[in-house]
Amino acid sequence: MFKLPEAWVWDFWTVDDGELYHLFFLYASRALHDPHARHYRASVGHAVSRDLVKWERVTDALVRSDAPAFDDLATWTGSVVRHPDGRWFMFYTGSTLVPETGANRQSIGYAVSTDLHEWHKAPGPVLQADGELYETYAPPPEGNWHDEAFRDPLVLADPSGDGWHMLITARSVDGPAGDPADRVDRGVVGHAWSADLETWELRPPLSSPGQGFGQLEVMQPFVVDGRQVLLFNCLVGDMPEAARSGGVTGGVWIAPAEGPLGPYDIVGAQVIEDPSLYVGKFVTDRERGKTKFLAFVHDRDGAFVGEITDPYAVTWDGDHLALISGRPAADLG
Repeated sequence: MFKLPEAWVWDFWTVDDGELYHLFFLYASRALHDPHARHYRASVGHAVSRDLVKWERVTDALVRSDAPAFDDLATWTGSVVRHPDGRWFMFYTGSTLVPETGANRQSIGYAVSTDLHEWHKAPGPVLQADGELYETYAPPPEGNWHDEAFRDPLVLADPSGDGWHMLITARSVDGPAGDPADRVDRGVVGHAWSADLETWELRPPLSSPGQGFGQLEVMQPFVVDGRQVLLFNCLVGDMPEAARSGGVTGGVWIAPAEGPLGPYDIVGAQVIEDPSLYVGKFVTDRERGKTKFLAFVHDRDGAFVGEITDPYAVTWDGDHLALISGRPAADLG
């Protein structure tokens, strides 16, 4: 388990350099006392491991920029990919507050490294919500959110070799209207494309609104034992009333998919059974060639925890993806 005595740890992403696994994670000081305050104090930490179990913390990767900047409030969740020329690109969420409204505006930038340890930010942002394809902030009664959601960039190479794709946590400008409770149901898989990882073209979403989720956070397309899925995260409080009327608890969701870029069966998504976990991630164990699952512990007995689990083995139980006995994969061999 990866935890820090002085700080909460939550969203994270990983990359394998062939020798070490690198863990990049959001953290904020427990001296804030209120765990909700962590979002506006988040930095990106860094740890390395040879086995996905024992982690050594190293120099932090990113901190917020000086104002005014798109990331002058906090640096949030992202992903890392390697350019064909050997450079590593970290795409991350920048958060800032809009002076006129106090709304949290999110947009996407990137930093570059040659060794995964020292990172240099590029001028940003490179992508933000446009108000035509993706919802921008509107105050009540028109809007139903405190923020302008455009975050959690997951970058992957095009399967046919045509550049790069980015999946983004975003909300559609289309979808249910009328009652504010209905307008919640606009969460979509945002999409952008790039030829070179530096210049990005915003494209229509890869999913439709009205499928039961106010937001699809920290997405990850992955093939688990031959089955393509889309992993995403959504707490019950970010789901429309109709979706939670059946007693859904929310958490880590697994949706069937035809390919990494969809189509995705968002309506058919199933939630991982352990409601204490959030922001799940699949990782390939390079030594064994097996899929492992990590997440951060969000809630225990009604209190925020803020630590990352050891890896779990996973198995398909029919169409349901289960954590094997809830036991850490390190104990299963």
